[in-house]
Amino acid sequence: MKVLILFFVLLSFSSIAQTEQVLKSPDGKIAITVSLGDQILYTVKHENDVIIAASPISMKLSTGETLGSKPKLSAAKRSKTDQAIEASLYKRKKIQDSYNELKLTFKGDYGIIFRAYNDGAAYRFTTSKKKDFNVVEEQAAFSFSSDYTALVPYVKDSKPTYEEQFWNSFENTYTSTKLSAIDSKRLIFLPLLVDVAGKKVCITEADLEEYPGMYLVNKDGSQKLTGVFAPYPKTVEQGGHNKLQLLVKERENFIAKVKGTRAFPWRVMVIAAEDRNLADSDIIYKLAAPSRVADAGWIKPGKVAWDWWNDWNIYGVDFKAGINNDTYKYYIDFASANNIEYVILDEGWAVNLQADLMQVVPEINVKELVDYGKQKNVGIILWAGYYAFDRDMEKVCKHYSEMGVKGFKVDFMDRDDQEVVNFYYRAAEMGAKYKMLIDFHGAFKPTGLQRTYPNVINFEGVHGLEQLKWGAPSIDMVEYDVTIPFIRMVAGPMDYTQGAMRNATKHSYRPVNSDPMSQGTRCHQLAEYVIFESPLNMLCDNPSNYMREPECTKFIASVPTTWDDTRALDGRVGEFVAIARQKGNDWYVGAITDWNARELTLDLSFLPNGNYNVELFKDGVNAHRAARDFKQETITLDQSKKIKVSLAPGGGFVAKISVK
Repeated sequence: MKVLILFFVLLSFSSIAQTEQVLKSPDGKIAITVSLGDQILYTVKHENDVIIAASPISMKLSTGETLGSKPKLSAAKRSKTDQAIEASLYKRKKIQDSYNELKLTFKGDYGIIFRAYNDGAAYRFTTSKKKDFNVVEEQAAFSFSSDYTALVPYVKDSKPTYEEQFWNSFENTYTSTKLSAIDSKRLIFLPLLVDVAGKKVCITEADLEEYPGMYLVNKDGSQKLTGVFAPYPKTVEQGGHNKLQLLVKERENFIAKVKGTRAFPWRVMVIAAEDRNLADSDIIYKLAAPSRVADAGWIKPGKVAWDWWNDWNIYGVDFKAGINNDTYKYYIDFASANNIEYVILDEGWAVNLQADLMQVVPEINVKELVDYGKQKNVGIILWAGYYAFDRDMEKVCKHYSEMGVKGFKVDFMDRDDQEVVNFYYRAAEMGAKYKMLIDFHGAFKPTGLQRTYPNVINFEGVHGLEQLKWGAPSIDMVEYDVTIPFIRMVAGPMDYTQGAMRNATKHSYRPVNSDPMSQGTRCHQLAEYVIFESPLNMLCDNPSNYMREPECTKFIASVPTTWDDTRALDGRVGEFVAIARQKGNDWYVGAITDWNARELTLDLSFLPNGNYNVELFKDGVNAHRAARDFKQETITLDQSKKIKVSLAPGGGFVAKISVK
């Protein structure tokens, strides 16, 4: 008996002492190898392809410890999970959450959790220390075995130092570059995409709480990307856009103040053998903390009639358009007539330069507008600058919720250090307390907060349609449109603000602030309401223009913003994308292309057997010259359940498929 006990003890010790641990995904295609020596290295493979080469990870603490340096493993625990998540306000109602997990516990009261999904890999540090501490530095590395091509979203303004670049809007197009040619002086915000010999890996993070967001850099012209984090703010000063921001004047010599026992953010690698699968990833939602809102039944997604993009430029009325009650009643009337759930009062309703949301300009009576909207079944959402909202958060939320306002669009954070990340959670919690929606603009990418607080209904962090109001004529928004579903949208919903009724070809576009236009065809704009994930979705153009386009307006106003199911049908990064989404018994299909005309055959064989009507909008025969040209048709889906689609340059296609 003693010999048997000794055998098991030796077996257990041998297992723990192993210098290499391998974790495979449920389907066996993805393998994470963790090597323990003087440091901790991880490698990720998909089948026989090395996606992430051996990469070191560690965390330096203010106590002098470096987690991951000369690690001493004390336990290795494996588990399997296969469960269904009931999703809220998402692109599907039910998510199958299947993964294998490896928990490594080390001497020194810390650990690392690795997860292998069928479509990706993730890891996070954990600590179980008795005392709180500061994180001085985190080493997060992503090495590659060859000089692959990456699609890189640099911080937009090329400022001399990283410190200056930490203040940014997280909006830019993508630069295609070899890893070794990445500009070492520029920060890269997430998500980022790397083409690994045809397979794609999208790098981002999830469950970012009480910690700064991660940037990536390539400091030495190698094939390795390294994490960089904004240090904790030491002193801040009111300033920036209309004095609505807090500018960091001095930073500490650490990146985060943290509790002794906690889990840190997930470092995530979403892997796709086919590009289209990136446009339908659920990993970030799965890795996020579950909902902290006990009753989310009051949260109402929907469309928003928006004032700012179109510069309040309405016409055919007998009052002077602008920031005044007459104009907003006109927006409310339009929203009501088209069953649009909300109207937003963007910047200008509160007194400028005061950063005080209790001071309203004399031309606006918020209570009158709220009451008028209530009569018309239209809710009011208010824009708020970051500092103005944060300084009086509870007072503001209580006051306007009692008035009947439905939520806030909070703008111009333009940072992701720990203090701002903490602000997101405070705003989300306060919004939930007073049953108010929160839409974050001037924001970093989502990391799952929309699951934890479902009242956080949308995020910017995208180079959206607003850029065409003032962007250089050389800006290529059409190519960007067929890139973001595979990169930015992997992180979560995005407030791109589509819906332009003035549409331009590649050569006829020009920036016009007060009467803006989109690039690409009318159907390109319509299809974006299906392609882009956006539970709170703007109609960016002005009501006067929409009233002249009743067919298009009726269609986009009726497209749902949350879904029962989603299927990515086809796509290639930077070229085209086609997605189908289900709501009840209906399916909506959208497709958009770059500046190349394209013929697609969309396979809808997943539909149950039956007879279907298809209401569709397609590019007109002259859409290559007049981008506003479209054709509306109603057809019957034949037994092949395939639809042939012809896309003009910068074109689009959208359809509603209903059972006969």
